[in-house]
Amino acid sequence: MKNIRFFLALLLVFLSGCGTPTDFSQVLEDIQENLDFGNLSTVLQITDSLKKSGIKNKEFLHIADSLSQIAQRINIDFSITEAEEIKKIESRTSPFSLEEKSYWEKRGWLEWRMIDGEKKYFKRADSNLLLIKKFHEDKDSWLLDIENDPEMAFRLKHTEKVLKSSDNHSNPVVPVKMRITYTITVQPDAVPDGEKLQCWLPMPREDRPRQKYVKLLVTSDPEYIISPDTAIHHSIFMEEQSKKGVPTVFQISYDYISSAQYFKMSEIKILPYDKASDDYMKYTAEQLPHICFTDEVKRLADSITAGDDNPSSIVSKLYFWFKENIPWTGALEYSTIPNIPEYVLKNRRGDCGMQTFLFISMLRYKGIPARWESGWMMPPEKENLHDWSEVYYEGTGWVPVDVMYDLQKSENPLLKNFYLSGIDSYRLIVNEGIAGPLHPVKKFLRSEPYDFQRGEVEWKGGNLYFDKWDYDMKIEYPK
Repeated sequence: MKNIRFFLALLLVFLSGCGTPTDFSQVLEDIQENLDFGNLSTVLQITDSLKKSGIKNKEFLHIADSLSQIAQRINIDFSITEAEEIKKIESRTSPFSLEEKSYWEKRGWLEWRMIDGEKKYFKRADSNLLLIKKFHEDKDSWLLDIENDPEMAFRLKHTEKVLKSSDNHSNPVVPVKMRITYTITVQPDAVPDGEKLQCWLPMPREDRPRQKYVKLLVTSDPEYIISPDTAIHHSIFMEEQSKKGVPTVFQISYDYISSAQYFKMSEIKILPYDKASDDYMKYTAEQLPHICFTDEVKRLADSITAGDDNPSSIVSKLYFWFKENIPWTGALEYSTIPNIPEYVLKNRRGDCGMQTFLFISMLRYKGIPARWESGWMMPPEKENLHDWSEVYYEGTGWVPVDVMYDLQKSENPLLKNFYLSGIDSYRLIVNEGIAGPLHPVKKFLRSEPYDFQRGEVEWKGGNLYFDKWDYDMKIEYPK
């Protein structure tokens, strides 16, 4: 499990400067070995003993909690037995042979790991298998499914309006007003009675030209704290006291207006980059572990763009490579993956954030500034977590690119390839980057250490992972 080796390496670096006893490094090595072999129950026993040992060093206890969290998250993701997985696949498809199943596993289409000596499957392995099989073995049917999707029809009609409204300029257009009620509900007795729960909920950014007029309407806690505009993740922080047998609810309601934006690729002005500028160096640099220039990332980017030094042409070639090679699939939790671009390249699949990490990595390696933007996609009844990117062209500025949104069914190439240089109005922008600190600072390992879309919850005893609370997004579209 390379992911655990990477995680523990970071912890060892942290330990070297925090005054923790040096013999703890041997404990870490034992934990690493057990994690490598999938002995997660042993890891949980060790970390539980550490937390109960009476040690007062806070850093030490936080590390023990983090290790325990990683093991628990892997357990949750890989929770399906082989017999259960066979039944799940059979319920979705026609009968299959064990030889077929072996073939899917060898190709990585059916994801599994050995957990505590038993073969366990990823909880979304069955649905992912169908998506991957259709993409590789029945591409015409896969494309037909996309074309007949009501969401795609809505998207096509909306982007037609955006194109018409964007004639001769690239300013934000087609504003849509949205009213959001966002709720996080912590399960009853997730923490002891009377303990204080701390919660960070996502809030719309107010420093983006496509997102304006944010107005907070209601909060469940009047003593809230909103993060500054300079924060990478825009959040609202609240606290509530738990009550025995009762769920703890955090809720906010707000209005905002979101607009679309479109840049015609043929009219994008491209000047030489100022390679000495702070922004150029920032947005063409690695940001480990998930924006990275590994040998495989470099090799692939070079092979796709061989001999090309035009930024818009390079962006186009990489964008269309994703359309042909990487289908969307449900993802493991990012906190359990050591290197997301390498995972996507090895498995030839990924969700929106995984594809965006690889896309940004390849662009930055090629010397093209690219940055992360994320939050939610917000079309009626299809709202969901979503990640995308922006690419910087000297002479034009930042241009949105959504590498995961599919090509649209249209004879008009501008409409077909809209998301190569455009974005729709139905967005909620929360993040302008990855892995930033929350405000106020969160003490324990985050449930999502890189992105921030669902929110975060913790108490003095540690982080509360996604299995301990639920989130709900309700959207209205007032006139």
